[in-house]
Amino acid sequence: MANMDVEEFIQQNRALADQVETFRGYWESEKHWQARREFVLRNISDFEDPHLDQLVSLSMVWANNVFLGCQYSTELLDKVKDMAEGVVVEDAPVFKTRGEIMKKQQGQ
Repeated sequence: MANMDVEEFIQQNRALADQVETFRGYWESEKHWQARREFVLRNISDFEDPHLDQLVSLSMVWANNVFLGCQYSTELLDKVKDMAEGVVVEDAPVFKTRGEIMKKQQGQ
């Protein structure tokens, strides 16, 4: 779903879009929210109403990994990366793990 596709989907599914807007955290920047909203919209059809909290949680895991560099289990990261296929984040930060930093310092 490209940015135009997202906007078109929102126009065609106003009630669903309004519901998704309630998932935005007050701390999220516009860039952060736009990417996470696209993640949610791409996957919402796979989650029934009582399980939407799982989708919201998975979207936060993905966003925290992409924007903040948070680490999670390989299994969980693989799942959210599959779910995020096609979501493009421009100028995403690049993070190094503590292990990568320590390895580089020890090599000097």
